[in-house]
Amino acid sequence: MIDIPPVWLVSMCVLAWLQSQHLSFGLSIESWFTDLLSGLLIGAGLILMLLAVTEMRKQRTTVIPHLEVQKLVTTGIFKRSRNPIYLGDVLLLSGLILRWDAVLALPIIPVFLSILERRFIIPEENRLRSAFKADFFKYCQSVRRWV
Repeated sequence: MIDIPPVWLVSMCVLAWLQSQHLSFGLSIESWFTDLLSGLLIGAGLILMLLAVTEMRKQRTTVIPHLEVQKLVTTGIFKRSRNPIYLGDVLLLSGLILRWDAVLALPIIPVFLSILERRFIIPEENRLRSAFKADFFKYCQSVRRWV
């Protein structure tokens, strides 16, 4: 398997969709509120990802995990979250689970969050800490990991 976050995101989405289609057991939380909330989560997730990728491209650094970064990006959306793309992934997954009314897939969200932290965020932060030392420490003091 290719070890990049979009592959994990798609895998989790497929699991949620399959649960909604084949293992619903008659459980439902569908309402006008969940429809609204799902749309807001999906939209917010996509916007966060777009803002982050745009900022990283503007700063001429990679968006691909496991590669060495050329610059510590602390501008734009990165002033609010150290991991806006991963936050966007989690919001998108959450929104899709609500949209598909995949009640039993809700535990996938913390599992996905844990995978992102262990496989990507912690190793990335270790590389940034090693490469940018005091600047990264200062950045971590002023900007939270998620929000």
